[in-house]
Amino acid sequence: MELPYISRSLGIVHPLCIEHGRNAEVWDETGRRYIDFIGGIGVLNLGHGHPAVVTAVQSQVERLMHSAFNAVPHRGYLAVAEALERFVPVSYPLSCMLTNSGAEATENALKVARGATGRQAVVAFEDGFHGRTLAALNLNGKVKPYKVGLGSLPGTVFHLPFPSRDSGISADEALKALVRLFEVEVSAEEVACIIVEPVQGEGGFRVLCPDFALALREICHRHGILLIFDEIQSGFGRTGTPFAFTRLGIEPDLLLMGKSMAAGLPLAAVAGRAEIMDNLPKGALGGTYSGNAVACAAALAVMEVMREESLSAWAKCQEALILEAHERWRGSGRFPMLGALTGIGAMRGIVFEDTANATGADYLAALLETGREAGVLLMPSGRKRNVLRLLLPLTAEPAIVKEGLTLIEQAMDSLQA
Repeated sequence: MELPYISRSLGIVHPLCIEHGRNAEVWDETGRRYIDFIGGIGVLNLGHGHPAVVTAVQSQVERLMHSAFNAVPHRGYLAVAEALERFVPVSYPLSCMLTNSGAEATENALKVARGATGRQAVVAFEDGFHGRTLAALNLNGKVKPYKVGLGSLPGTVFHLPFPSRDSGISADEALKALVRLFEVEVSAEEVACIIVEPVQGEGGFRVLCPDFALALREICHRHGILLIFDEIQSGFGRTGTPFAFTRLGIEPDLLLMGKSMAAGLPLAAVAGRAEIMDNLPKGALGGTYSGNAVACAAALAVMEVMREESLSAWAKCQEALILEAHERWRGSGRFPMLGALTGIGAMRGIVFEDTANATGADYLAALLETGREAGVLLMPSGRKRNVLRLLLPLTAEPAIVKEGLTLIEQAMDSLQA
């Protein structure tokens, strides 16, 4: 597929152009249908063209398309902030700012953390992903392709192993690494914040160990370090609850949101304790397009649709179908490259292992192509790009989920032929 006028530094996974979509199905410019397991890389938890979102957006466009909130406020921004106060399950009053993207939310969270603590150092985790802008980029726990050739990046950042049942790293190992970090690399009193994903996205859909999370919360409190949860991909219902951190039994000081927040329109947020969010001088936060009126209308519709009971039902249904398929595939003995299932709820990854014939990454690369030919769009993740991430819309009909999993099975069969 030719891509004239587009930088070759953009990586394209599938060489086709989508023309339209409906829930979990999309059609390309030739009219060919696909089942979409990518969902805009986690943006479309409510699927393509959810009726409630479309209605809200159309109505808003007719009234007001934009006002720069830090110049002249508009009601949509205020309504989203109020809705987040109800939607985000924390015990403290929430204060927020809206941004255009997850990376921008990350950058602003770093500014807020520095302003609130007077410190500069940041601790992040191996295989984490927090964005592609320069300061966010330095947080990412993976060099290729994000940091290659860029030289020094902003900020003082240290990385720890990510403890998870999916990574094979225990809470004890990660805590020992944190103790060593404070003893050898940087004093705890110099660390502004620790940023972590409750469920890693780009890292391969790995779930943070709850025991480690509890210990981390206590350590941050003891040393005056802010704890930031990045739920840009795991949030807004992906795991079956509004946010994945509720499964850990703790609360963050700051929370990053984005992706499915506005069902495909550019909107993200950083929110947290008011005493933290209010530390920078007036005018230090803001942005021309941040909290665009149309995107805010979409976000309000998303939060109205994402009732807790609906999220739980959608995730349980999808999770059960994925678990059944994965267990059946492994039990058949037909797929020696097929490894473990990672993640939680409807946020699932399938690991592809190395065999005598090929690496797991090679198998997955081939599966992306054979899957597309079969009519299903798939996306890789993980440090080695050997983890298949499944990001079907939560609203996908069970029959469509089953059909998509069958197409993946058929594509894997063709790799063995």
